[in-house]
Amino acid sequence: MEKDNLLVIHGGGPTAVMNASLWGVLGEAAAHGEIDRVYGAVGGTAGLLDQQLADLTAMPAGQRQLLPVTPGTVLGSSRTPLGPEEYEKIAHVLAQKNIRWVLCNGGNGTMDTCGKIYQACRRRGMELGVMGIPKTMDNDLAATDHAPGFGSAARYMAGSVAELSADLRSLPIHVVVLEAMGRNAGWVTAASALAADSGLPGPDLIYLPERDFEEERFLADVEKLIRSKGCGLVVASEGLHDAAGKPIVQPVFQTGRSVYFGDVSAHLAQLITRKLGYKSRAEKPGLLGRASIAWQSPLDREEAALAGKLAVKAALEGQSGKMVSFRRLSTDPYKMEPELVDIAQVMLHERKMPPEFINQAGNGVTAAFMDWCRPLLGGSLPRMSNWNP
Repeated sequence: MEKDNLLVIHGGGPTAVMNASLWGVLGEAAAHGEIDRVYGAVGGTAGLLDQQLADLTAMPAGQRQLLPVTPGTVLGSSRTPLGPEEYEKIAHVLAQKNIRWVLCNGGNGTMDTCGKIYQACRRRGMELGVMGIPKTMDNDLAATDHAPGFGSAARYMAGSVAELSADLRSLPIHVVVLEAMGRNAGWVTAASALAADSGLPGPDLIYLPERDFEEERFLADVEKLIRSKGCGLVVASEGLHDAAGKPIVQPVFQTGRSVYFGDVSAHLAQLITRKLGYKSRAEKPGLLGRASIAWQSPLDREEAALAGKLAVKAALEGQSGKMVSFRRLSTDPYKMEPELVDIAQVMLHERKMPPEFINQAGNGVTAAFMDWCRPLLGGSLPRMSNWNP
């Protein structure tokens, strides 16, 4: 009797631990004899539509062991728009390739795709196990305490801001504006506050997309900072917008949910120089913030692999139309319990920073956020000297 196959699809922007989830999938799948082959859609749903499937069962053991410490996705990803015809075609391809289980690894858009694949297969009477594996550096997935990918991005931001703080402390002649990724949610931007755990001061001001940006208030904040310190470090989200919801810098490119934001840090630095007459620098790590293995969170890596393993187990147990989710039991000490949630709770639902995590002035975060976020960094930041000669 012919055995059934399992398919993995990666979608959306990659992270530092996406391949760790794939490693978890492959390890768990190998323990189940009912799975014949594990396939990967090369280039996400676009590759699946073109029937570009890689046999992951044949991946050399040495290459497979490197997956947890390799950023991005070895399978490739996509943001291909899909309509009813494409979902019907996907269902046809799955049936043709004798695929019994489908695992979708991604964020909001990918979970929407996951749910619609599940629905398309049900309409055709196909009894497939369709499971979602959470992934997003933005941490904006609903129905989970946090998502794999965020912890590493948060550790990168906190560590990099600590390094930047040491540089600014050495030559305090300007205001530095650092831009962080995050379309509509400020989780990664907020994580910069944990730079203070290094022993050096964290950022002086933090601006999140959860609050409308007001230019005059921003300039007043910076002027106060300059008067008190003579320099300063500002962290701003790429998704900052005004009260009307308009981005403060015109996006370079936008199609659907995909946005290539304009240079927010340069815009804010220029405002400081032009209107306050003070030296200002713009920094923008961009994709480095989601691709750094040097700053990869060990906890993030472990939980990403766990999510992959649990998705395989759940699918083989007959679960479908679900996503692996993390429920926090305690923060200190950190304890988490994985669970399954209906994919309908996640599809395109954005989870933003709650009000209790943002300070009253709207230019920083609260101790509650820092307590919540700290465990996800996967260990203490390197300590740095704060000695003043």
